[in-house]
Amino acid sequence: MAAVTMGSVSTTSLPPRLPVPAHADRLREALLAADYTADGLLDLLGAPAYAALARSETVPALRATRGDSPLETLVRLFLLQRAVDHDKAAAALPLAEALADGWVVREDDAVLATVDIRPYGGPDGAQDGGNWFIVSDLGCAVGGAGGIGKKAEGVVLGVGGASTTLAGITVRTPVSSALDLGTGSGIQALHAAQHATLVTATDLNGRALDFTRLTLALSGAREAELLEGSLFEPVDGDTYDLIVSNPPFVISPGATLTYRDGGMGGDDLCRTLVQQAGERLNDGGYAQFLANWQHVEGEEWQDRLRSWVPRGCDAWIVQREVQDVTQYTELWLRDSGDHRGDPDDYRLAYGRWLDEFEARRTRAIGFGWITIRRNAAVEAGTTEPSILIEEWPHPVEQPLGDTIRAHFERQDYLRSRDDAALLADRFTLAPEVMQEQVGLPGAEDPEHVVLRQNRGMRRATKVDHVGAGFAGVCDGTLSAGRILDAIGQLMGEDPVILRDRTPQAIRLLVEEGFLLPVGQTPGEYGEESPA
Repeated sequence: MAAVTMGSVSTTSLPPRLPVPAHADRLREALLAADYTADGLLDLLGAPAYAALARSETVPALRATRGDSPLETLVRLFLLQRAVDHDKAAAALPLAEALADGWVVREDDAVLATVDIRPYGGPDGAQDGGNWFIVSDLGCAVGGAGGIGKKAEGVVLGVGGASTTLAGITVRTPVSSALDLGTGSGIQALHAAQHATLVTATDLNGRALDFTRLTLALSGAREAELLEGSLFEPVDGDTYDLIVSNPPFVISPGATLTYRDGGMGGDDLCRTLVQQAGERLNDGGYAQFLANWQHVEGEEWQDRLRSWVPRGCDAWIVQREVQDVTQYTELWLRDSGDHRGDPDDYRLAYGRWLDEFEARRTRAIGFGWITIRRNAAVEAGTTEPSILIEEWPHPVEQPLGDTIRAHFERQDYLRSRDDAALLADRFTLAPEVMQEQVGLPGAEDPEHVVLRQNRGMRRATKVDHVGAGFAGVCDGTLSAGRILDAIGQLMGEDPVILRDRTPQAIRLLVEEGFLLPVGQTPGEYGEESPA
């Protein structure tokens, strides 16, 4: 998780100094020449060993790298963090520069890495084919099963599932300014550098800013503005077109681990972050976060999150997972390694977590995504805010940045159309939508029809025969009203009644992305509109 501190974990003391990026371009050339990339690792290790690394299990990868090739040497050195022979290191690296800059150290005839360098595949079309490298502290990625243990203060974590989730949901449109709040090892800043003119990265942990500088340099990206401080303090008064943050959202008693616990009680850190983001966005700008939130006894969780949405903003909040307080406690006690210590200490720690939740009347913890968009019309009071808060634990297809952008654009469209204007417009069926007919085998007619998206959020919705017929002929040629008139004639229904009762169903199909309005700006609503 990124945050006010982020990075890869060390269970020993931190290195006396971090590398400097003076010859990062030379090191990058050597890594690419050896095919030390995400694709190169998959080819070398094979799918099972590659997948095992994601579970922090290194034995399969060690067995797959017993040869002498430069790629095998680099994997053992930077990924598996094993000592390698000096001559092998010299064959794989510009060793003199790597030693001078501090990427590696020499002990007798062996060379050891000082940092974790992890290949990371960027998006298609990114510079250098998206062959990037995330630099972080040594430790957690090679810790094995059962948690990664106690973390030293100031440690910087590498890439995890939360980091890649946030990167995938972020809206990727060209912007003038982007803020990565709590940058950690710099993965969000690296993504933002591809489409933002100026990237600012902040962190409470000064070491994290050093790692971000290394990540950007080794990935061939331009430099970012790096500012030390907590939350919005370092950029007070500045506004941005995009704000992203993977904050230390874990709700725990004591908040002793800075990289994951924000130091505020309950879910106050996430609430504060979201509420303060609104005034720091330019009009039309997005702020996107991962967050945890409490499910409090006697309170609807949706109402809790609705109160977080800042004035003048639209919002889309998706709850992806819910854990009861015992599951949540066990997850994070394993993360910190408490389960491997003294059983009595573990029971005491477990009890402290449950005491904290009981005091706050918390019965469960939700996890998900929060996206807010600054909207001048909402701020001026000329239109109502669009706030969607939903539970969606089902599989989705990343990246979802375009899907999220299209959602807000569709809200703009729907708020601008009354029923008469809606029926005068033309629509196309989204290209990823398929129709399913559900009913008993051999039946003449289906019991109902389901429209299903095969991309993005992968939603499905049940429609009646009119809705199915309407969606099936939406090719952008006829207006919605003319299609309903034709359906009425075909089915022997009064077209006036159809025109009266159908707009709400059309609005729902547009809102959820099954139907795309024609005649809008090309590229809006997730697909290029037909001429």
